[in-house]
Amino acid sequence: MRLEGRTALVTGATSNIGRAIAEAFAAEGAHVVVSGRSAERGREVVDGIRVRGGRADFVRADLDGSAAASRALAQEATRVLGGRIDVLVNNAGIYPGDTTTATDEKTFDLVYAVNVKAPFFLTAAVAPAMVEAGGGAIINLGSWIARLGIPVGALYSSTKGAVETLTRAWAAEFGPQGVRVNAISPGVVLPPTQGEERPSAIMMKGTPAGRMGTPDAIAHAAVYLAGDESSFVHGIVLDVDGGRTTAAVIAA
Repeated sequence: MRLEGRTALVTGATSNIGRAIAEAFAAEGAHVVVSGRSAERGREVVDGIRVRGGRADFVRADLDGSAAASRALAQEATRVLGGRIDVLVNNAGIYPGDTTTATDEKTFDLVYAVNVKAPFFLTAAVAPAMVEAGGGAIINLGSWIARLGIPVGALYSSTKGAVETLTRAWAAEFGPQGVRVNAISPGVVLPPTQGEERPSAIMMKGTPAGRMGTPDAIAHAAVYLAGDESSFVHGIVLDVDGGRTTAAVIAA
């Protein structure tokens, strides 16, 4: 129960990494707001948490990058959580796996709106209240392809580079006021499947782990960054990527 008595808002929490983080936070005692666009999937996540004895509520949000949408989510989540948000996880994002020449301006603007503007204005809405309450923790989701280039996804990787830069800037801005800001950089992470070969698994060949990761690995890291064990940790990007960006292995 490392997060007992705390409240948390997790964006993009209706599937994959966001869902795993919300479930892990609740299992550690936090009251969690599960946020996303799909009310049906949101209810499924909340019901699963409650069946296991956890506390969770769903707040629908379409984080389109507007400051108004981010502020509205912050206000409603604060209300549902009883007046405060102790932990914010900026997880929501979209990934169009296109090449640069295949990306149009509308897509460019949309991806930056969802992946950069939305967490920017959500943090701007939540962090001051954390300061006033005496502290808090903000966790951003980066990506391994922000630092290791691949031939598709330049647009997405650039947004995650921006998020990792914001992590360091926010640590400097809000850390002295009691709000710790850190990021997690996942490798190739997908929910486990029985007997199904995932095409993206090739991206993890030749790494120390030698396999794709699962969402719970990222959730464990998020619990650490949200809890007291990381009280002296500010402004880091924690690589949870099976060694993809840190070690070169010659595959047999």
